[in-house]
Amino acid sequence: MKEENVKIDKETPIQEVCEENLYCLNGRVPLRKAIPFGLQHVLAMFVANLAPVLIVCGAAVVQGTDHGLTPAEITQILQCAMFAAGIGTTMQLYSFWKIGSRLPIVMGVSFTFLGSLLIICTNPALGYEGMIGAVILGGIFEGLVGLSAKYWRRFLTPVVSACVVIAIGLSLLSVGMDSWGGGSGVEDFGAWYHLFVGAFTLIVCLVSRYLLKGVYKNLNILVGLIAGYLLAAVFTFTGIAPMIDLSTIGQTVSQVGVFSLPKLVFLTEHKPIFDVGAFFTIAIVFLVSAAETTGATTAVCTGALNRDIKTEELQGSLAVDGFSSAISGCFGCLPLTSFSQNVGLVTMTRVINRFTIFMGALILILASLFPPLGAFFNSIPQSVLGGCTVMMFGSIMYEGIKMLKECVFDDRTMIIVSLSFCIGVGLTQTSGNFFSCFPQAVGDIFNGNAVAGVFVVSLLLSLFLPKEKDHQKE
Repeated sequence: MKEENVKIDKETPIQEVCEENLYCLNGRVPLRKAIPFGLQHVLAMFVANLAPVLIVCGAAVVQGTDHGLTPAEITQILQCAMFAAGIGTTMQLYSFWKIGSRLPIVMGVSFTFLGSLLIICTNPALGYEGMIGAVILGGIFEGLVGLSAKYWRRFLTPVVSACVVIAIGLSLLSVGMDSWGGGSGVEDFGAWYHLFVGAFTLIVCLVSRYLLKGVYKNLNILVGLIAGYLLAAVFTFTGIAPMIDLSTIGQTVSQVGVFSLPKLVFLTEHKPIFDVGAFFTIAIVFLVSAAETTGATTAVCTGALNRDIKTEELQGSLAVDGFSSAISGCFGCLPLTSFSQNVGLVTMTRVINRFTIFMGALILILASLFPPLGAFFNSIPQSVLGGCTVMMFGSIMYEGIKMLKECVFDDRTMIIVSLSFCIGVGLTQTSGNFFSCFPQAVGDIFNGNAVAGVFVVSLLLSLFLPKEKDHQKE
């Protein structure tokens, strides 16, 4: 069946199980279609979901000591990261009470919190335990903020939402290119084999997009991932370039076994410590995460559903953002947020079916129960991911520009957009710490996160600039 013949209401499913429901929010899809489309979402976010855990837990110290977590403990936290992401995604898809947006949103461990978490977990007085306590309290705080969205949503004007979505896309461009080059901080960054495999993966994605027919054309990211992985495997096993390391699978089995259940942090030696100072250090970052989730949820509605976001959807999305982070903390893991790369995948493919996305969440949960499976997914080279994600990240920015196009283009809009991007993005490009005279947490939030600066500046300008100005025609 040709895709152009699929003309269905995106929120009214066809009753029987059929592939046309891939483009509908609800309804059942055949497993032979739902599983590969769900797997495509998992592969798009898998490494990015684990990377923050490796960075933070690798630097964390145990409270009251000068030594860090053991490799086996970090492996178990990685396992919990997959489990928490699967649970958080399920909470978004299938709401409970007012918690959950019922939108095709994938949750994962957030990079936004890195600076603040590193400040807490490297302090021997707080350590890993103090960080986990702050994550639990901060998640509850954001969840409560989300439940009260109907009281403050009017302040998020269309121009603010558009600026945040564009900023999310802009902030991810360097992430995609870093991956294409081989991964941030690696010694062989920019090596010819990384660039070649990334370019090959991107070309396969583009060619598949145009050559595959019907619903299969939207599996182009998965096709590119498989093709790129196979090429990287050829390079590795022929000795051309070391791109795939499968030894981590054996190490994972020796450390945590073939099957393992995620453990609550309260049942381990690292019980959380609830410190008020640590909570305040991270609380404002949860508000920034809420702004990112607001932009991502808005992009899903405008880009995939062709309508504005509803208050109950925003409320449920932010509630999951917070409460799922608290659940993640209870398993000793880092805060969660909506994953922008998956938002880009949804808006690019228009595959919005919740059951299909749930298959991805189920794969994440199963991967957490079978650690070697997670280790295999983690062996995907960064350059392969980079080749797949650059176009998805750009599509987020494109959706933000479409949202901005719906705003009234006048002096007020020009000032809001110009200053928010000049200040918000400009802060991330300064040669030094712009906020060196402020507490370190302020610089960690705004110097390294364009979304935070764009959100704060656009929101303040939207609130305080006069809404009407008298113009005289010359």
